[in-house]
Amino acid sequence: MSAEPRKTRDGQVVHRRVIDHLPASTFYQRFNKAVALLVTKAVGTMTCAYIFAAFDCLALPTALRQGLYGIVQWVASFFLQLVLLSVIMVGQNLQAVASDARSAKTFDDAEVIIDRLDTRTQGGLTDILTRLDGLEAKVDGLR
Repeated sequence: MSAEPRKTRDGQVVHRRVIDHLPASTFYQRFNKAVALLVTKAVGTMTCAYIFAAFDCLALPTALRQGLYGIVQWVASFFLQLVLLSVIMVGQNLQAVASDARSAKTFDDAEVIIDRLDTRTQGGLTDILTRLDGLEAKVDGLR
């Protein structure tokens, strides 16, 4: 099981793992989601892309004997579909990690801003309101 999820100040749950975002009521549903994540993690690696590229090279001699048509078919059918699948998944995984980091930073920044705008907490608006009250008292004292 995963660790206790992080919660916002208002009690909203912030999950740390993808699987935690996917509630499933039956064992079959949980199993399917776990297998899908496992396969995605395995295929979405550069190691898998290299393995697919080596595997594709086994069909290259046959494609070369068929001439230009065979080469075009080999590139389109084998190489692009298998190798680029893994490479694109790696890129998407990297983009997702960067997006998660940006989201976490935005979330933390938003909590700080909300905290500073809250008149019941120390700092931010509380300090400004206290100083304004002090200035108002001084102005009233001069009248």
